[in-house]
Amino acid sequence: MLRPSLLRVLPGALLAVATACSGNDIRTPNDPAPPVTWHKHVAPIVQSKCANCHTEGGIGPFPLETYADVYAHRSEVRAAVQARTMPPWPPSSECNTYQHDRSLSAEQQVLLTRWVDEGATEGDPATAATTPAPVGGLSRADVVLKMPEPYLPTHSPDDYRCFIIDWPETRTRYITGFRADPGNRATVHHVIAFLAAPSEVADFESLDAASPGPGYTCFGGPGGADASRAKWLGAWAPGSLGQDFPAGTGLRIEPGSKVVLQVHYNDHGQAAASDLSSIAFKVDDTVEKVAYVQPWTNPAWVNGTKPMRIPAGTADTSHLWSLELTPYLGFTTGGVLLNNVPVTIHNAALHMHTRGTHARAEIQRASGARECLLDIPHWDFHWQGNYALEKPVQLWNGDKLNVECHWDNSAPGATDRAWGEGTDDEMCLGVFYLTQ
Repeated sequence: MLRPSLLRVLPGALLAVATACSGNDIRTPNDPAPPVTWHKHVAPIVQSKCANCHTEGGIGPFPLETYADVYAHRSEVRAAVQARTMPPWPPSSECNTYQHDRSLSAEQQVLLTRWVDEGATEGDPATAATTPAPVGGLSRADVVLKMPEPYLPTHSPDDYRCFIIDWPETRTRYITGFRADPGNRATVHHVIAFLAAPSEVADFESLDAASPGPGYTCFGGPGGADASRAKWLGAWAPGSLGQDFPAGTGLRIEPGSKVVLQVHYNDHGQAAASDLSSIAFKVDDTVEKVAYVQPWTNPAWVNGTKPMRIPAGTADTSHLWSLELTPYLGFTTGGVLLNNVPVTIHNAALHMHTRGTHARAEIQRASGARECLLDIPHWDFHWQGNYALEKPVQLWNGDKLNVECHWDNSAPGATDRAWGEGTDDEMCLGVFYLTQ
């Protein structure tokens, strides 16, 4: 999170060099900073931080790929940069640090603001700086799967649809990386791939058969008899290039399995358009450590024995799920991980719906100390992600894994809410990539 004090730093203080010598070119600290131009300073920032979403046909409302694009929207760019709403990077930096951080540095924020304030000059193309390669990405695509047929969303503005796709491999293998390739980037808002093990395939296929058209409606998870324990294989949100999983780790997938692909469509008020998305997996024959993607929430909220009540008229309702995880790992992971054996947490994600305001995942150590994994101080339903910790964290026996969520249900006409699959219901869910 950008500290307010950094916003008050004079732009020249970030860019000036105390003494710069090149032949007869000597500049002192009192000299004005050189002008900021598109080619030399701004283009590399925009191309590495913005163009992933703001591309022609992308989920951004307008492209930001050329000087003309950005010049035309320079006021919006400045406002978004100053408000720190773009590029979207929800996690608080005061909680933890993550790989593939797409937020702007203080210097980048100052450069973009100065550029607009100084007239948004294009500059000399000969001075163009090299654009840094985007961070992340899938190193190779061994198995590529596509939706069985195109789908035209039927619900507005949000449509959640699950599609069942055959897994082609004929022997046990390990998924070691994931990427999604939306067919219609203007409407695809997130993608989650779930595993349907051979024993679960019939359950999911019955949901598909009961729903007309391609796939079936699904919220939160892939549906099925126990959606809260659905096995995740990978997730995508706008701006993501996909990623390899931590080195030496992977998710086991058996022959005869299927992939249930959940796609969240948001039409942004535009006419519906069809989509044919695909997903790609990096796959290996062996791994050093078998991983598991662990959903973490209160089962009593899910089955209704202790409802997660969010009363109407309340501006800040919170619920906390706190439990020691290691004694239950054999049950929650279906035997992939072992009970009472410490685990390493590599990635963390949080999930709520539209009334969410703030969510946090942390470890409560046996000593009583608390260690933050992921904190989203300003929840935005439309910008959810899976965040890879810069330094994986150990969860020991006796430690509790906490997930806390806050909601605002004070809008006029609001009604009581609780856990549910619909967008108008609510959830409080943590998701963690674990190994032992």
